Amino acid sequence: MTAEQTTTVDSPVAARLAELAIRLDTDRPATMGFPASHDIDWSPLAPIFSRCLLNNLGDPYIDGLYPWHVKDFEREAVDLLADLLRAPAGDRWGYVTGGATEGTLYGLWLARRLHPRGVVYHTTASHPSVAKAVDVLGMPSVVLRTDEYGELDYRDLADQVGRLRHRPAVVVANVGTTMSESTDDVRQILRVLDSVPVPAVRRFVLADAALSGIPLALLDPTDRPGFDLHDGADAVVVSGHKFLATPMPCAAVVVKASTVARAPIVAYTGSPDTTISSSRNGHAALAFWYALTVCGRDGLATRARQSQESAAYLHRRLTDLGWPADRRPHAMTVTLAAPSQLLRSRWRLTSHEGRSHIVCVPGVTRQLLDEFLDALARDDTAPENPSTPTGNGNGCRSAP
Repeated sequence: MTAEQTTTVDSPVAARLAELAIRLDTDRPATMGFPASHDIDWSPLAPIFSRCLLNNLGDPYIDGLYPWHVKDFEREAVDLLADLLRAPAGDRWGYVTGGATEGTLYGLWLARRLHPRGVVYHTTASHPSVAKAVDVLGMPSVVLRTDEYGELDYRDLADQVGRLRHRPAVVVANVGTTMSESTDDVRQILRVLDSVPVPAVRRFVLADAALSGIPLALLDPTDRPGFDLHDGADAVVVSGHKFLATPMPCAAVVVKASTVARAPIVAYTGSPDTTISSSRNGHAALAFWYALTVCGRDGLATRARQSQESAAYLHRRLTDLGWPADRRPHAMTVTLAAPSQLLRSRWRLTSHEGRSHIVCVPGVTRQLLDEFLDALARDDTAPENPSTPTGNGNGCRSAP
């Protein structure tokens, strides 16, 4: 096959791609049940995306031997995010991952290397990736209770850490739970660890801020829960495809450079193997940088404010309809009593213990919300569950 032939799309392939484009455009309004923004124009990056492989191989801070990379853009993206997360100037490190699951795995891997005998504490409301990472790494863990909305039960944390005070404590803080966007306060977690006591040299706090990290970072720190590196987190994970609307799943993890486990340079790459995946998606790093740079701090703040206002509007309208609903402080997520199966299918809404949620990320417009509310008002099916608690207060224990 010649080079000319490889760049020609035959009619069956073109037709299949055209069908896909129609399906994607048709299903776009139905993403309200998922944290997937879609308001950024990515066409300026099309010439780069279609050019060649971009492999950010190895450590983002050492270019290495492979020439087709965008590590300089990745470093800029991490630095912009580190500014938002108040990482110390001159003591920051991070990289763009394949998603928040990899970011969580990296954070716990780093914690295990720093504290080989550490016990992981996370709640029943944690993302499933936390339990998965604990299993992959073979780390002992304790699952903690939450309140009715999904926020960590700090008294239970104190009790369980106190029971194992001879072991280092690795605490995963949920900064925006998957169902209700509740946030565990890192500052309060540190107060608990101080009271046990677990000294700073024997603890590690990972903030899973996949959805809520950037919107919360744009608020006055005195008006929101603590979660960033200045508040005491040792590592923070933020998704790209949730709030930043990147066209591929990705995330970034930010830590202090002084806590990064050192790794030797790999001969064939010319770069240390400090990341989980080694070969990493340069297109994702470029997209992360593009979103942060094009929006800027003011643009990000506007998008966050509009999302929060949309969530407040949806919550108010649901309340006016008499439909049970809840919205946590600062959240762009509204939890509601699950509507009928017909409406859940149309709007791609989950149903968990009689509850659904709508995530008002950028791209979810008032028009879309009004369409849903109109359909809900016309539906004569009663809510599946008239109450709307959004957490699971139960916890389970596993022996370290």
